[in-house]
Amino acid sequence: MPNVKATTVSADDPQTYEDTHVHAIYDQIAPHFSSTRYKPWPIIAAFLSSLPTGWVGVDLGTGNGKYLPLPSDRPGSVWTVGLDRSRNLLDIARRAGGAEREVILGDVLDGPWRAGAFDYAISIATIHHLATPARRKAAVKRLLESISPAHGRALIYVWAIEQDDLSKRNIPVDSSDASPEPRDGVSTGQDVFVPWVLAQPTEPKPKSKTRRKGKQDDTSQNDKDVVGVEGSLAAPKVYERYYHMFAKGELSELVSDAAWDMGLRIGDPNVITHGQQGSTFGVQIVQDGWERSNYYVELCRWKH
Repeated sequence: MPNVKATTVSADDPQTYEDTHVHAIYDQIAPHFSSTRYKPWPIIAAFLSSLPTGWVGVDLGTGNGKYLPLPSDRPGSVWTVGLDRSRNLLDIARRAGGAEREVILGDVLDGPWRAGAFDYAISIATIHHLATPARRKAAVKRLLESISPAHGRALIYVWAIEQDDLSKRNIPVDSSDASPEPRDGVSTGQDVFVPWVLAQPTEPKPKSKTRRKGKQDDTSQNDKDVVGVEGSLAAPKVYERYYHMFAKGELSELVSDAAWDMGLRIGDPNVITHGQQGSTFGVQIVQDGWERSNYYVELCRWKH
């Protein structure tokens, strides 16, 4: 298994960098990638199961759409629209769970719908593919804008520097003088290339013709002249996918920064002092934690 390698993002054109090191790769590996992504993670499944019947939401970076059929205990009780940049993955997502799904080709930075259009949003293993802090924050803002300002709920997952014992990834940490300084005591994570190894089939080659001696008059299939096919694998192709591996506290800090930029109050609506004039809008981080080599944040928007 090739190693995870530290990298430095080109600041000149992060969009082109992502096109090369993320989007083009996922279109190439879509069928193989999808075959490894079929089991919902428990906290995400529980989040979707907790949503009220009739809610409509969006999966920002849906991939093969494995979360679109959920909740499995109440099929069809909520409706999740899937958005992704990979057309090949969306072709798979369109039939996720054996039913016709609503999917959209688009970028998580675009926000192609009116503000507050959805009751909930999830973004699972997507924001870590954005190549700069500004773009990651913009993606969180698009997510916050997409859900109801009065009751919208959201869940975000990203890969963590801290990998568990079952992970095959060993994340290198940049200790050079050029590495970013911690902000408010929170580390800024690590930019890396994570390899995806894709086996490459070769062209089949014919076996040589053989005839068993003394069996010329035997017409059984095993003793006839046979042209067989030998299949083998060429050297596998390794695709280097860009990831920003998040450090402890970095995701919740990112959410808070995005909310602050939007003019939202941050915290529990039951304890925050509200203004005397007009409505107060805010966001509460309901829970944040680490699960199986990922950091996650669940949040809820509120209005008073």
